Amino acid sequence: MNAISFGMRNRPGIDEQKPENPLNAAWIVLEAANDLGDHATVEICRRVIDANLNGASASPFDMHVITEYFR
Repeated sequence: MNAISFGMRNRPGIDEQKPENPLNAAWIVLEAANDLGDHATVEICRRVIDANLNGASASPFDMHVITEYFR
């Protein structure tokens, strides 16, 4: 299922969840990974969030995990 299946196509804030905003994507994936007990992905999300907060770039591998998590 996708956002359209849930009637969320035109809801405000949905565009903020696109991978173009890595910090928002990392927080969304962090929440899902926590719920699923996916400890490796939780650590990746924390690295991406920390890098963003410190003004650094996250590693390409970490960003790949974040952007592909729900696929």
